Amino acid sequence: MHPLRHPRNAIFVGLAFVIVGIIYFGASNLAGGPVDYAGATLLPLLGIAMGIMAYVLIAGSPND
Repeated sequence: MHPLRHPRNAIFVGLAFVIVGIIYFGASNLAGGPVDYAGATLLPLLGIAMGIMAYVLIAGSPND
């Protein structure tokens, strides 16, 4: 059985990391502390990579 009804729904896997990155950046700004720009940049990029990877894995899996 296919884990998702349609492979394009795999974007929600990557979207979670993008949201965490935005929260991470916003929390640093609101707290008044130093902003870790590397972490705030790499979390959304990780989300994009995870979404693409999930799409490829789900699209390539058999439909039995």
